[in-house]
Amino acid sequence: MALNIQYLEAEIIDQFLYSDESNTPWIIGFSGGKDSTMVLQLVWNALKKIDPILRHKRHVYVVCNDTLVENPRIVKFINSTLDKIQKAAPKQDMPITVHGTRPVLEDSFWVKVIGLGYPAPNKIHRWCTDRLKIHPTTKFILETIKDSKEAIILLGTRSDESAKRAESIKKHEVRGQRLRKHPLPNTFVYAPIKDVTTNEVWQYLNQVTPPWGGTHKELVTLYRNANSGDCPLVIDTTTPSCGNSRFGCWVCTVVNKDKSMEGLIENGEEWMLPLSEIRNFLVEARDNPEIWRDDTRRNGQKVEGSWGPYKFSTRAEILKRVLKAQKQIQETEGIELITHQELVLIQYYWFRDLFFKVKVSDIYNRVYKNRLDMGKQEEKFKQENELLRKSCKEEPKDVEFIQNLLALQKTKTLMMKKRGLLDDIENRLDQYIDELNPAK
Repeated sequence: MALNIQYLEAEIIDQFLYSDESNTPWIIGFSGGKDSTMVLQLVWNALKKIDPILRHKRHVYVVCNDTLVENPRIVKFINSTLDKIQKAAPKQDMPITVHGTRPVLEDSFWVKVIGLGYPAPNKIHRWCTDRLKIHPTTKFILETIKDSKEAIILLGTRSDESAKRAESIKKHEVRGQRLRKHPLPNTFVYAPIKDVTTNEVWQYLNQVTPPWGGTHKELVTLYRNANSGDCPLVIDTTTPSCGNSRFGCWVCTVVNKDKSMEGLIENGEEWMLPLSEIRNFLVEARDNPEIWRDDTRRNGQKVEGSWGPYKFSTRAEILKRVLKAQKQIQETEGIELITHQELVLIQYYWFRDLFFKVKVSDIYNRVYKNRLDMGKQEEKFKQENELLRKSCKEEPKDVEFIQNLLALQKTKTLMMKKRGLLDDIENRLDQYIDELNPAK
């Protein structure tokens, strides 16, 4: 093998043991794809060569971000891999634990699109990247820094991936040093395979079995069937969209075609056809605003040449299509596309926007021919909204602000996580005060 594995492992050992930040935790951004798998495997095998006492001086977090709209086929594979890693680490006395991140409920894709009418993302307005990927991962990193004061993020970025990626790596690296500064405070990036070529990655994975057990056969098959690449852990806005021939979100509308999903369908995953159809409808609704979108923004403004959110009828249509697809694939694949918590928060936003004629439960029950009882919640939301508007009759501008605070509280309640609610409310109050007093 042309690739010098011993050299790469020796570098990792040296960085792990002898750098100034000997107790600083490592965070491995794991997507389940070839590059992040190689990084984790190299680190794992390197740590096995270190004395157990020294090995536990530094903790290694394997962090995987789930946007809640990841390609279900890939999610199944990644979850299986993460389960093996979590079980094998303590058995082999490795200082490695697995951690998942996901967007908060109010930022989930379906709450934004169906609940608030956000148009599907495009290349210019990629609102999904911040909310679904950067924010959840950043929150985990900042919480880690809070305890350890700093952190080192290990990424599978490689110069061989693209000219743009090579330029980015070169721009931020410091000559003679392995670490480069990350925009987050007290955080550094370490890219141990930045000089490894794509062919060398595959040579390594084909010849070295994963230390957590199993083989890489399924990973190789997924790439072959999807003609794809993995979607890296996203920690800043310079990371490109993952929809173009990469394992990413099945709803990705930033690219013209989702080649990875098309490849999987062509190679036997026909059950994904309804997902492809929904994704294509999101593009159609976004790109034909005169049919599917309001001509007024959410703040009531009309701007020449600009369109507002999806019409309520469009949001209802998207929900119907998602529930129909979910019902179809649940019977064969057992996959959930939209959660009950998302449905409840969507209903809250619909009532907040005065959409009382059609309810989430009505659409659900028509699709499933079942009884989803949200009557008490629906009536409570409706009464809250009417009371709030009466109370703020003299200060109507306060309505939306208070509604946002109520939505925040309901999000915490639905997720059964009240921790941090007071801090979140105080932050919202500060933002609102700043908006009212821009001069200050």
